[in-house]
Amino acid sequence: MQMRTLGKTDLQVAPLCLGGNAFGWTANEAASQAVLDTYTEMGGNFIDTADVYSNWVEGHVGGESETIIGRWMKARGNRNNLVIVTKVGSRMGPRPDEQGLSRTHITKGVEDSLRRLQTDHIDLYLAHRDDPDTSLDETLETFTRLVEQGKARYIGASNYTAERLAEALDISRTQGYARYECLQPRYNLVIREDYEGDLENLCRKEGLGVITYSALGSGFLSGKYRKGQELPKTPRAANVERMYMNSRGFAVLEEVGKVAKAHGASYAQVALAWQMARPGITAPIASATTREQAQELVEATDLQLDRDEIEALDNAGR
Repeated sequence: MQMRTLGKTDLQVAPLCLGGNAFGWTANEAASQAVLDTYTEMGGNFIDTADVYSNWVEGHVGGESETIIGRWMKARGNRNNLVIVTKVGSRMGPRPDEQGLSRTHITKGVEDSLRRLQTDHIDLYLAHRDDPDTSLDETLETFTRLVEQGKARYIGASNYTAERLAEALDISRTQGYARYECLQPRYNLVIREDYEGDLENLCRKEGLGVITYSALGSGFLSGKYRKGQELPKTPRAANVERMYMNSRGFAVLEEVGKVAKAHGASYAQVALAWQMARPGITAPIASATTREQAQELVEATDLQLDRDEIEALDNAGR
């Protein structure tokens, strides 16, 4: 597996980032550790999580994913071989100070994440979403203190618009703050408008690393949802139906299927390989709940699409 440099940092990361949102949710601790073992045994070193995972589950409070990853790292003694991404800013409780990017919330959030991950530093600490109620100056100054203290090696942003990301980068330049070195946008073969255009141009101009979430469209691009089939009665399936099961989505899926057949690959591998081939993208994020799924995802790093296949996938659904 060929490692990539994340933006202008010294972080060397796998071209596929393992998503930790399923850990403690759709994958129990034993299954999560099996996925983590498989990913790292195959050469992966890049793991994404967030403090909020998975407080949407009844009885959970957030931090379940970080806790599982922390126990796994301690048991394996492999912390120094990994690049760990986690995020702060999503709602962790009912009080106003339990969400957002204020000095108070970030300062508490980083300590909680470090404790759950059983580590003294976070390699890449991201603002999970923009916080219009807190000044960018306060947010960036707080993140800068964490970098200076060694609690975060680098910082980044998720779910920022091009306008707000540009403003944040300008503030870091003028004030001498640590800058966002990475962006985590939603991006896949069907939903492309969130990233392509101004945001992509800005990231490439500024040399930011880009790690994309929802790379498989909540499972739609794995090919498991088909036109006319009855869907399971779950919130995830309802989201897939609303966002992906339309003429554009099915046109994309048809083209993915053609490329997959030509290579003897899975739909998911083609969708991920398409992203890995796009200039400016460091790594797509994908999640697994079994060893077999993890192996399938990592094997996507060996799939090389030719120019005609990339162009056909680019134009599908347009």
